Amino acid sequence: MPKFPLCAPIIALAVAACSAPAATEAAPADTAKLDASGDHPATPLADAPFTVQEIADFNEPWAMTFIPGTRAALITEKSGKLKLWQENGPTQDVAGVPTVAYGGQGGFGDVIVAPDFAATGTIYLSWVEAGTGSTAGAVVGKAKLVQGAAPRIEGLQIIWKQDPKVTGRGHYSHRLIFSPDGKYLFIGSGERQKFDPAQDMKANLGKIVRLNPDGSIPADNPFADASKPDGGGVTAQIWSLGHRNILGLAFDATGKFWNQEMGPKGGDEVNLVAAKANYGYPIVSNGDHYDGKDIPDHVTRPEFAAPKLWWNPAISPAGLAFYGGDLYPGWKNSLLMGALSGEGLIRMNIDGETLHKSDRWDFGQRIREVEVRDDGTVWLLTDGEDGKLVKLVPKK
Repeated sequence: MPKFPLCAPIIALAVAACSAPAATEAAPADTAKLDASGDHPATPLADAPFTVQEIADFNEPWAMTFIPGTRAALITEKSGKLKLWQENGPTQDVAGVPTVAYGGQGGFGDVIVAPDFAATGTIYLSWVEAGTGSTAGAVVGKAKLVQGAAPRIEGLQIIWKQDPKVTGRGHYSHRLIFSPDGKYLFIGSGERQKFDPAQDMKANLGKIVRLNPDGSIPADNPFADASKPDGGGVTAQIWSLGHRNILGLAFDATGKFWNQEMGPKGGDEVNLVAAKANYGYPIVSNGDHYDGKDIPDHVTRPEFAAPKLWWNPAISPAGLAFYGGDLYPGWKNSLLMGALSGEGLIRMNIDGETLHKSDRWDFGQRIREVEVRDDGTVWLLTDGEDGKLVKLVPKK
């Protein structure tokens, strides 16, 4: 894997050692042509308004979350480890994690802290578990994180499962986020490369689901049915449908809910998520099937919710974070998104319910995860067996 074409970690802190062009400004008012197309030219990383500081090494890192009130983070490795990274201490293995079904796109997935973490120490994890025969599916669990010299999780309880489990080892998605008020847990559930389940209301594949923190179904979910003994079962979990492979969820400062997802051959997209909305996959997409078969574009079926932005050629989005800070000039009120095949970082400016393609920086490495710490700094995970935790240091 190529190294970053930048300063070394220590030199990154010495800003004078790197050129420092003017800071990126917010998106121009008129970006309509670019925003309506699949295009998004990349800028060399040397021209970015930040330098990249390599912090730590990980084996196939997949997701991370900062622990409130600390300078530490939990980081999942796809093969099955949960790491406790400490800015001023050693990186430790966290004991008590579940056994994962590792292979293909499957393994350990997301990790987030509960809204009441300060009081309870509760964290939420997603991973892939094996089913009968050669089937598998994503699951979500909650547990208590015990920190200290020998960190561990206790009382792990599975609260949600993909239904049904199916064959294949792709498109689990299993991304997690809490609503801004802390009342609801949202889960991105991929369609498992099976296409049609994304439109099947008896399956939770290809959906965004909404649960209470304990895994129960909120009575006001859009497809809940109080007349049924189980409230509507799997159908009642569904918040939105017609999704493919959801690898990023974020709420902005005004409470708008965004997701990104990998399209088929092209057609990667970012959506504004709404209750009961159908985003059309596999009936429509701005990409096509990998076997060359055409998929009608979104514009042909206006009854489906169209993406706010899309990319073709594909960028393979991974991770999504809202940025509301001031450390990076021009970034306030933006979405930040990693790109795997696109090997970079993408910034989108939020303008009400509209998004603008503001910046795309070419890292020359697959970016798996994007997170923002409470001090306003942006951190990334690069993908692969020699994955890195990196910090973006604003140029002065």
